[in-house]
Amino acid sequence: MFISNAYATPAAGVTDLMSFLPIVIIFILFFFMIIRPQMKQAKETRNMVAALKKGDEVTTTGGVIGKVTKVGDSFVSIEIATDTVINVQKAAVLTLLPPGTIKSI
Repeated sequence: MFISNAYATPAAGVTDLMSFLPIVIIFILFFFMIIRPQMKQAKETRNMVAALKKGDEVTTTGGVIGKVTKVGDSFVSIEIATDTVINVQKAAVLTLLPPGTIKSI
């Protein structure tokens, strides 16, 4: 009579499902606030790089500003000064500048 009886606990059921609800909500918020905007921005960048043409003014990831003189399959030739042309990978093109930006600098 010194030891009390041990009884089984009732089945949890709904409480187990409710314990996963915060994790699911955090994942949904994470997706819509971080992953989805990054996917959208990557898609826009891919489309911009695919649409490059001769005469476009661009900025590279290294900060070089120039005018596109030749577009290849994976490389772009950019004129950064008179008679100075560099070749960079298409992935290195960061932004497409409005026409006339180089003249205004």
